[in-house]
Amino acid sequence: MSKQELVLLDRNTGTCCPELTTAPLSEEKATGLAKAFKALGDPVRLRLLSMIASEEGGEVCVCNLTPAFDLSQPTISHHLKLLREAGLIAGERRGTWVYYRLVPETTDRLAALLARPAPDSPTP
Repeated sequence: MSKQELVLLDRNTGTCCPELTTAPLSEEKATGLAKAFKALGDPVRLRLLSMIASEEGGEVCVCNLTPAFDLSQPTISHHLKLLREAGLIAGERRGTWVYYRLVPETTDRLAALLARPAPDSPTP
């Protein structure tokens, strides 16, 4: 599933697409979304995503992420790979280090899927 197929926000209004509230998700869209939610289901990956998202300047070197965990560098790299494959982060190699940044379009789509529309105000 491509990232374009995961678009769940109405491009004109920025709100959740009607298809989410008027019909169940297709198997293909559900599979793509489940991959992102599954990636977030691990505490290490959730912490990594939080560290990347909260970094001043919008990106962080893997060399600054690894010391925060009592895990080996290959294990951290594996978790980062799963976050990348889910479309939640992007990485750029600079010399021997990789710098990671959040992909806000993906996190925004996940948030939109979970957001409940505000109930209509009762009319007087």
